[in-house]
Amino acid sequence: MSPRYRNGAHQAGTVVAVVADVMAFILALWILMYLLDANRANDLVRFVHGSAAWLAGWSHDLFTFDEAWARVVAGYGLAAVVYLFIGHAVANRIHRH
Repeated sequence: MSPRYRNGAHQAGTVVAVVADVMAFILALWILMYLLDANRANDLVRFVHGSAAWLAGWSHDLFTFDEAWARVVAGYGLAAVVYLFIGHAVANRIHRH
C-alpha cells in the first residue's frame, strides 16, 4: 500500500471519528441543557435542540419512562452512544486499510 493511500485513509478515518464526536457532543449538550432547564427561547438552545432532535429522530421517543428527564436522557443518550460506537468503529476500520 502506498504511503499516499495510507495518509488519505488516515484522514478519512479521522474525519469520520470527528463527525461522530460532534454528533454525540450535540446530543450530550442538549441533554445537559434539558436537565439544567435552559431557556428554550434562546437561539443557541433552539439550535442545539433542533439539531439533537434531528440526530435522535429514531430514538428520542423510544423509551416510555414516566419522568420526562429520563426519556430525554435515555433517548438522546442512546443516539449519542450509537453514533460514537458506529463512528469510531468505522474510523478504526478505515485506519486499518
